[in-house]
Amino acid sequence: MFTVRTWTGICAVLVVTAIVLTGCLGMKTPPVSRPATPDLFVDYHRTGGIAGMNDRLVIFDNGVTLVSSGTTSREILLNQSDLEQISAVFEAGQFSMLEGNYTSRRGGADFLQYSISYRGKTVHTEDTAIPPSLEPVIKEMDRILSTGLNSRQTDFPVPRIT
Repeated sequence: MFTVRTWTGICAVLVVTAIVLTGCLGMKTPPVSRPATPDLFVDYHRTGGIAGMNDRLVIFDNGVTLVSSGTTSREILLNQSDLEQISAVFEAGQFSMLEGNYTSRRGGADFLQYSISYRGKTVHTEDTAIPPSLEPVIKEMDRILSTGLNSRQTDFPVPRIT
């Protein structure tokens, strides 16, 4: 019936058809566009005090903000004007001109300690040693923390940020 030559021809046609139908000839897969990884904008950590606070506020440059306190973790979204307001507070406080550490000469077990990172610079301070120019920054970070913890945006279980 069919000769070896005919079977070889049929197999070759089937292989070529399969290759063409799967898109393996002459077509390149379009590159997958991946959104840029957001950069860290602000990292604010408040710990200590009589109540043993452990609050964290992490803001990314795309507005995604993670807020945690105790066992509560929440994600909120800040808009561009919020981010501009935060930048204005840091700039007004001349954050880039501050030293890295401000500690109290007389320690205190009930002092709150603060670690604030903004655009790659980190400042550590604690109650009674906070530079006056840093007070508005801490007040603004505390306000955002409070607002974020009291908002109705996405709650999610997140491992503790350390």
